[in-house]
Amino acid sequence: MMRLFLLDHRGLIVFQTILIIIILGIIWLAGFRDYTILAYAFFMYLILFGCFLIYKYISRRSFYQILSGPLKGIGDSLRRLDYAPISLSLSKLLKQQYEFFQEENLNLQKRQEEQLIFIDRWVHQMKTPISVLELIAKELDEPDSSNIREEIDRLQAGLSTIMYMSKLRTIEEDFHIEKVHLLRLFEEIQKENRRLFIRNKVYPKLMRQEGFTVESDEKWLFFIINQIISNAIKYTDGRSHEIHFSIYQEKGKGIFEIKDFGVGIPQTDLKRIFNPFYTGENGRRFRESTGVGLYIVKEVATYLGHQIQVESKVNEGTSFKIIF
Repeated sequence: MMRLFLLDHRGLIVFQTILIIIILGIIWLAGFRDYTILAYAFFMYLILFGCFLIYKYISRRSFYQILSGPLKGIGDSLRRLDYAPISLSLSKLLKQQYEFFQEENLNLQKRQEEQLIFIDRWVHQMKTPISVLELIAKELDEPDSSNIREEIDRLQAGLSTIMYMSKLRTIEEDFHIEKVHLLRLFEEIQKENRRLFIRNKVYPKLMRQEGFTVESDEKWLFFIINQIISNAIKYTDGRSHEIHFSIYQEKGKGIFEIKDFGVGIPQTDLKRIFNPFYTGENGRRFRESTGVGLYIVKEVATYLGHQIQVESKVNEGTSFKIIF
């Protein structure tokens, strides 16, 4: 702040210094040789000019403070400055910019809300034709029935991802913390994915189980685990017929672990798998990857206060741990 003030008055300080040197030089050339008077005049000049600079600095301290930044919030730019013309002009400009920003922000929020409403309605409208397709599939013979059901499951998974992605923006309005029994939740998820397990010939195996509850949102937690299981099945790629599940406590924390024995995740991709729309090397091999599922998983887990740990080795498998 002081540095900015000195830089702003650099020209004035240089001009005043040159001016006093010229004046004292003229007096000297005029024949005045009283060193005491000249030194006293120079000393008084320094005191008066220094007082002037101090007054300018104190009176415009808020002005230089806001310019030297950084601002902690958008509202800091609206704080009152001094009453100098330049400070009043700056305050007026910042206020106009703030009002313009607020208007643009409200318009953007309105457009986003309209888009989210459209997506939600579209997802719900798609449920009806999907239900009709399921009824039609039941009347068909194998293998046509299984093939259609497989595509229906893919449609439902895609619609579910879109729905959760749209709800992610307003998650604070759409969650309810309660005690969730992990073993019971696992049984529900197992039933939900039974067709997916059977179709891919990959079966769940509960390796370790401890009955306890955690505080979470059951619906969002269901989505987190279900998304990880879907990825585990997809990236198993016929390398194994089992996915191992473990529910246990360690160091006072509840842990839900999902371990597959599939293609694994390259180390170069491991740090970026939670980035939005990042598919990585495996995403190029498996065309169904969108890079959205794990992004939502990470965002929701962070919001709920859960941790996600991932360990993986190429061609050996991947382990996801949800830590409560």
